[in-house]
Amino acid sequence: MDDGAYQLVLRWSEQIDCVRTAGQARRERADGYRFLLPLDGELTLVQAGREARLRPGTGGLVTLAEPFRIGIASGHGPAARPRDGSRRDGSARAFVMTIPAREMDRRLRRPSPVATGLDLSAGLGRVVADMVRAVGEERRALSAAQFDAACDRITELLCVIVAGGQRPAAPGHLAEVEAVVRRYVREHATEPGLTGAAVAQDLGWSLRQVQLALQHAGTTPRELIREERLRLVRDRLRNPQDRDVTITDLAHAAGFSSASALSTAFRRRFGVSPRELRHAAR
Repeated sequence: MDDGAYQLVLRWSEQIDCVRTAGQARRERADGYRFLLPLDGELTLVQAGREARLRPGTGGLVTLAEPFRIGIASGHGPAARPRDGSRRDGSARAFVMTIPAREMDRRLRRPSPVATGLDLSAGLGRVVADMVRAVGEERRALSAAQFDAACDRITELLCVIVAGGQRPAAPGHLAEVEAVVRRYVREHATEPGLTGAAVAQDLGWSLRQVQLALQHAGTTPRELIREERLRLVRDRLRNPQDRDVTITDLAHAAGFSSASALSTAFRRRFGVSPRELRHAAR
């Protein structure tokens, strides 16, 4: 498994049972998380001395860096998957999403805590669950760039849920400011003069207001702008229609001052250079 990339797969009863021992965690040094979304049946999840039963409407997040156990709850399996793809009584199904550690840790500014029994039945939790199901069902129709973009949004919202009990809740108006700022930055990321002050001025808020809203989300205007620009370049590097566009032109089009500045930031963020990613995409 490539622990440096998103993955989303549908697992059946006979595929869900999984034990990761302390020895495996030490030897393999996997760097990532797994998010479990039960569709039917009931799962048990044990990690860091905490145990939870996961049913439809709940979810769990485990780290691959520590031992864990995932299995079918008593009375719910195992049962083989029918050939026609329908659910058989006593079986269980779940979407299992693999998330690179850096995608969560940089948003939370620390390694994510083990999260069991997340409420996905209403509010933001239900939005996340619906998005996971939709992406899972449409996976084959999505390009690599589209799949990564969707998983980025899922991870972003999942971090909000996980962090909910770990930090004071931001006032409602700051949460609204954050959402508007993120949308604005995505739409204007290619503009060379984009700064936190420019965003605040165009939206009619003070720079301090924008900074506070993003601070509650664990980022800054500068980091958010850089992140959106890097994602834009990554998507274009994977797009066959842009294969003849030079790295320098991609850098300038995304608002970077030079190809060197882009390469340095890109390698720091994704672990490879733009040229290496383009070669791998081909």
